[in-house]
Amino acid sequence: MRTVIIGGGACGASCAARLRRLDEHAEIIILEATDEISIANCGLPYYCSDVINSRENMIVAKPSLFKELFNIDVRFNSRVTSINPLSKAVTVNDDYELAYDNLVIAVGASPFKPQIKGIENNKKIFTVRTLSDADNIKLFIKQTGAQKAVVVGGGFIGVEMAENFIEMGLDTTLVEAAEQILSPVDSEIVCFVQNELREHGCKLILNTGVKAFEDSEIELTSGEKIPYDIAILGIGVKPETQIAKNAGIEVGVGDAIKVNEFMQTSVPDIWAGGDGVQVIDFVTGEPAIIPLAGPANRQGRIIADNICGNKSVYKNSQGTSVIKVFDKTIASTGKNEKQLKRLGISYLKNIIMCNSHAGYYPDAKFITIKILFTSEGKILGAQAAGYDGVEKRIDVIASIMRMNGTIQDLTDAELCYAPPYSSAKDPVNLLGMSCRNILDGLFKPAFYEDLTGSVLIDVRAKVFFDTKTIEGAICIPAAELRTRYNEIPRDRKVILFCNRGYTSYNAVRILAPYGFDNIYSLCGGINLYSEIQKDKKEKVPVNL
Repeated sequence: MRTVIIGGGACGASCAARLRRLDEHAEIIILEATDEISIANCGLPYYCSDVINSRENMIVAKPSLFKELFNIDVRFNSRVTSINPLSKAVTVNDDYELAYDNLVIAVGASPFKPQIKGIENNKKIFTVRTLSDADNIKLFIKQTGAQKAVVVGGGFIGVEMAENFIEMGLDTTLVEAAEQILSPVDSEIVCFVQNELREHGCKLILNTGVKAFEDSEIELTSGEKIPYDIAILGIGVKPETQIAKNAGIEVGVGDAIKVNEFMQTSVPDIWAGGDGVQVIDFVTGEPAIIPLAGPANRQGRIIADNICGNKSVYKNSQGTSVIKVFDKTIASTGKNEKQLKRLGISYLKNIIMCNSHAGYYPDAKFITIKILFTSEGKILGAQAAGYDGVEKRIDVIASIMRMNGTIQDLTDAELCYAPPYSSAKDPVNLLGMSCRNILDGLFKPAFYEDLTGSVLIDVRAKVFFDTKTIEGAICIPAAELRTRYNEIPRDRKVILFCNRGYTSYNAVRILAPYGFDNIYSLCGGINLYSEIQKDKKEKVPVNL
């Protein structure tokens, strides 16, 4: 039984190794178009800056391992140019045919390269997909003494490349056509990372695309021109599926290969996985492309299981992700607010800001968590930003979502506690409790977009109000509300706020017996408000 695997990335390599462990006598051949296999693609930006300073460490599994331990035939520089499902064979390099019993398409996706004037054959422009790409970037900077870097696109790779260029000492600009970077998260979370990038010297140009690449300058759609010595395209990726389409294999969203829950394509004995396949979105149940390394690895394993007769199912994708940006961590799972609005899905939302671990233990840092959920308590998505323990909380929420848990399950989750790591009420628990309060009608949440036109009441002590507050607010300390509630209007939306949202929630409860139905608590308080304001002030056009 011969299995031919096209592509030696996360899905292909995982599939091959699992196949061997399940069947010692199977003939396994990997056809890899490049001279690389099983490299740490996600580590490439850090290799560029020598944060990862060993090329050898970037190779997850060396070719010798595949040959000596797994007895897998890895053929480098072997590009599959066509698939013939009728004869069950592939053509390699237009040179020879190779028969198969099972074929696995794990080619993945390639960096998107738009049709922009000056982009073709421009030796200053690079993409970041292979180890050779990273080697070429490092060599180019060394040989040319490049000092001005421009990254086009604010996705994961783009942001990580901008960070690592700055770590290398390059004058770095990031250009993003959308109104924000990192599309998986919403404005209340992305503001933290955009501010972090600026604080480390990265110039952010948003709502602006690239019109043309010139010899020494990049012309933007705004008319501005910015100098560059090196440019990175981080605009996104597109599935590499042309050979599959030519073979009559059915494709779907964005030309990604359609597969069933067993990772089978529309053609018998042909399987597919990785960044080039269409998956089902865990939240919506709709087809989607979610190119991430974790799902790709699992899909490769599932394909191997099914080839060997061990029935295995891929259970949809949540899109759980994380990124480090200097000292900040941003993580998310499920859908964001923009996506839910676009899909017409009704939702509630909440934002909390709390300590990463016990406040009395040194170096506690704030975590800001945003969650989207239904009136029945179903979790639709969550995002978080902070310095410590961010990904841990999103992982917990993602796991509860995966088990079809609800808001109540966040409250009930029994999580590790010791002062250096958490609090007796973990941020996940606090998030669940706060959302439960919303569902039970104990308070109405308000957000940054609700401030305009509302009556704003700062419920902190006067000394804090005098130091810093939101413009137009009045001060009624929470402790004085029982005697001053008559000062609060009943015919307008009234938003109470404090530093983070805890005191303002208590203030709402103090006012509950007095018959108010127009009182809201500002989620995230003045701390989140200040971060959003800081971000917005920097979004003016940059004169470079």
